[in-house]
Amino acid sequence: MAKQPKAQRVLTHGQVWTALDRLAERSGLSPSGLAKRAGLDPTTFNKSKRITVDGRERWPSTESLAKALAATNSSIDHFVQLIGDGARTAQSVPRLSFARAASDGTFDDSGFPSGKGWDQVALPSAHDEHAYALEISGDQMRPAFRDGDIIVVSPGTPIRRGDRVVVKTRAGEVMVKELKRRTAKALELQSLNPSHVDRTLAAGEVAWIARIVWVSQ
Repeated sequence: MAKQPKAQRVLTHGQVWTALDRLAERSGLSPSGLAKRAGLDPTTFNKSKRITVDGRERWPSTESLAKALAATNSSIDHFVQLIGDGARTAQSVPRLSFARAASDGTFDDSGFPSGKGWDQVALPSAHDEHAYALEISGDQMRPAFRDGDIIVVSPGTPIRRGDRVVVKTRAGEVMVKELKRRTAKALELQSLNPSHVDRTLAAGEVAWIARIVWVSQ
């Protein structure tokens, strides 16, 4: 009996777009935020653009994909892994309003959630037992984050240039910024809102810094 050939796995429209969503998510961005960081029209990766008005599937171009990978310092191998990933498991994490994040006793010296006032919320797993969620209040972080957005912060995830981070100073200030540069002597931070000034902190002023790994928008 002739041996039957194995069925070939076909790359689908849904898999590619899901992988792009995961790429954005793991960089703490929405699809539109990823497009903007990649130097593309902010609507390039929007879900409303994935199907044409006459019902045809619209695929991301190789150019836009390449720019998205470059903007997140990701390889094509990493993108292929995202295509193969199954659904992300949920993780119950402590949640607090960002407006209360600077309150005394909210975090311990390592930047882990501490004290009272935290509730629990189930969100995509950050693979970090110390991960927590902060709910944005107000519009001081627009256009990156808006009132009601929830960010997941992972103290255990390595931080790279260009990542969005939560920083607490030894004076008690808590801020959300983008990491521009980090040296042994200073931390250079870019404001998410273009109307706000960037910040440079001496290393001794920083109590802790943690990466934003996911945002609900």
